[in-house]
Amino acid sequence: MKKLFTTLAMALTGIAIAQETEPTFSLSGTVDTYFRSSEYAPGTSFANLPGFSLGMANLIFAYEGEDHGFVADLVMGPRGTEAVFNSSGSSNMVNQLYVYYNLSDSVTLTFGNFNTFLGYEVISPAANFNYSTSYLFSYGPFSHTGLKLDAALSDDISLMLGVMNQTDYTEGNFDSAGNGAAFDKYMFGAQLGLYGQYLNLLAGKDYTQIDYTGGFDLSEGFYLGINASKASLADGAEFSGVALYPQIGLSEDFSLGLRGEIFKDNGAGILGDGELDNTSLTLTGSYSSGNFTFKPEFRLDKGSEAFYANESGNTDSLSSFVLAAIYSF
Repeated sequence: MKKLFTTLAMALTGIAIAQETEPTFSLSGTVDTYFRSSEYAPGTSFANLPGFSLGMANLIFAYEGEDHGFVADLVMGPRGTEAVFNSSGSSNMVNQLYVYYNLSDSVTLTFGNFNTFLGYEVISPAANFNYSTSYLFSYGPFSHTGLKLDAALSDDISLMLGVMNQTDYTEGNFDSAGNGAAFDKYMFGAQLGLYGQYLNLLAGKDYTQIDYTGGFDLSEGFYLGINASKASLADGAEFSGVALYPQIGLSEDFSLGLRGEIFKDNGAGILGDGELDNTSLTLTGSYSSGNFTFKPEFRLDKGSEAFYANESGNTDSLSSFVLAAIYSF
């Protein structure tokens, strides 16, 4: 599935897999908006505002030469602001900004700011089946700024190696308090792709995350996506989880998908203090008509303790209905 998202991202940005002799320029992107039935939301990213709410406008400018090019991916709106939370000034609308050079037909060098290679879900609502996002996505990295090398070792095997700023510090490499440059603290990333399954590593000072992302076609029209991840932080804190994404096409225009996630917080402070866990079930329908997609969604979150808030105070469960509309161009 990670390979699918990579292919989709290339299609959105107009970066063709095959080389072209003539330079091309493209403009693509998405616009999304939604309705949420409850003002109380789980602690995951995006789709958390009550009532009729805005997602984001995403504009992707891309230029592809014979063996090099660039991508400038701009976002506006609440979803975009949350996606680039560590940026400031005019940079708070930059989702991706990178140049690339094809060293050969199978090796590409990318330099700049690019979305993360970890995990099943992504920032663009058009590339996710579910509209709301998982805990694994929300508390893993969103973006990196650095240098990476992607190599296709064969038709079914790929390798990525990268050196990057600290996670989500996209403008420059700052220390954890944001007090200035800390050029001796970088993150290192690697991804091994084997027959559509991806093993990912992100490591740096006080942070190591190992992530598996993949999936299988169980039958025609029935797909099972998988994401499992564990992150180790400073002072022995960690978070981990597993998410399954069964999806079935019921007609040419309508599909149904379920996300089942178990997320564990051991001292990371994501769910609260101590050792806590959350189980969530998200049922999403997806109806497409041309470039337009409707996504009705029901979500239930159940915590090991009452760390959520509702109109009565604290609760160990939340439920909501979301109706999203996404236009891709």
